[in-house]
Amino acid sequence: MKNFTITKKIAKHGNQAIIVIPKLLQNSLKPNTIVKLNIEILQEPGEVQNV
Repeated sequence: MKNFTITKKIAKHGNQAIIVIPKLLQNSLKPNTIVKLNIEILQEPGEVQNV
């Protein structure tokens, strides 16, 4: 089993919100591969990030 952690900003494609998978993972995530996707919201839109 392989594990990857990706931190991404949600993109927009027309009316849909999408997550773009990096090309680096293309060979590991071929069509018909079953994955478990866990989504943890780190920052809401418009929310100020404390640095």
